Amino acid sequence: MAAGRPHIGALDGLRGLAVAAVLLFHAGLLSGGFLGVDLFFVLSGFLITGLLLEELGRSGRVDLAAFWGRRARRLLPALTLMVAVALVLAWALAERDLLAAALQDAPWVAAQSVNWHYIGERIGYWNASGTRLFAHLWSIGVEWQFYLVWPPVVALAGRGPAGHRRVALVALAGALVSLLLMIRLGAAVDTTRAYEGTDTRAFSLLLGAAAATAPARAAVSRLSHTAVTTICLTLLGALAASWLLTGGEKAPGLFQGGMFAHSLGGAVLIALLAHAPGGPVGRVVGGAVPRRLGELSYSLYLWHWPLYLLLPQSLIVAAGLSLLAAVVSKVAVEDPVRRRAGWTRGRRGWAALAATAVLVAGLWAAIPRPEPGAGTVDVSRLTQP
Repeated sequence: MAAGRPHIGALDGLRGLAVAAVLLFHAGLLSGGFLGVDLFFVLSGFLITGLLLEELGRSGRVDLAAFWGRRARRLLPALTLMVAVALVLAWALAERDLLAAALQDAPWVAAQSVNWHYIGERIGYWNASGTRLFAHLWSIGVEWQFYLVWPPVVALAGRGPAGHRRVALVALAGALVSLLLMIRLGAAVDTTRAYEGTDTRAFSLLLGAAAATAPARAAVSRLSHTAVTTICLTLLGALAASWLLTGGEKAPGLFQGGMFAHSLGGAVLIALLAHAPGGPVGRVVGGAVPRRLGELSYSLYLWHWPLYLLLPQSLIVAAGLSLLAAVVSKVAVEDPVRRRAGWTRGRRGWAALAATAVLVAGLWAAIPRPEPGAGTVDVSRLTQP
């Protein structure tokens, strides 16, 4: 968060509910829990755009290099740690085909473009049977690509008295184009292109971005407290129903506007909770348990799928180890880097970065490449991420 900007616990809680839905989906216990990823996207678009517009209003410009540096410090250390440990575990525990695929995918993960790798290689998202250790990182790639493109747009469109309105219009126009692309590409037999494409998923991020602008905040501020509470409860119920009842990629209308409607509802809910975090719904959503899960959501998302896949016979153990790994990652890696601990600053920081890059690249190169076709992993109890 930017200096002086109040922290909104209700949004952390909403992120916690979203990651819980994803974990339950991957465990085969919540058929529509994959929609929690869309809520992550909407939250990212909302928070990032809010920070960019605040900086623009405060200084008249956006320091793009500083923005990308903050994003790198926030996201890359935990991702690098997870990839390194997952490769070692796969070498020790996994069948050869799973290890071979992980080694093939790892450079694309490092380039933040694994989603396009899967699309280009025609690796079907919904029928890959859990054979990709880093399959869940498609969404991280989408977010990174958004972080590269959207901030310069905000920096240009957001200037001047009408800046917020222009950003809102650009975001809404982009969201509509993205929806049309999803409708067209989602009609294919294999919906991987529509599901993992940055262009087809951009509407979730852009709807969140539009919700962070002054016109959206002004519209929300005109609502009474009773109206805010009623709408929040209705939207929470609708989101919960969609997670419970949506039956995967075959759900009617999912790629013909259903996912867009889910993201739109999420954007409205986020705008309302940001406006009234102390209201009845905000206090419940921002309660201790969902808020703590939200604070761990990024690391928990990173770790859960590799551990689910490598420990397929014990989901309870895998879930517990995922939570433990997320805590360790946050305390030992993420927080020190994000808060600029002494070893992360200046020459020591650059030296640590270089050493880490060399070690991980060396690890990737040193792991023996297995011969293909040596078996598969039993993932019958899991759902593809």
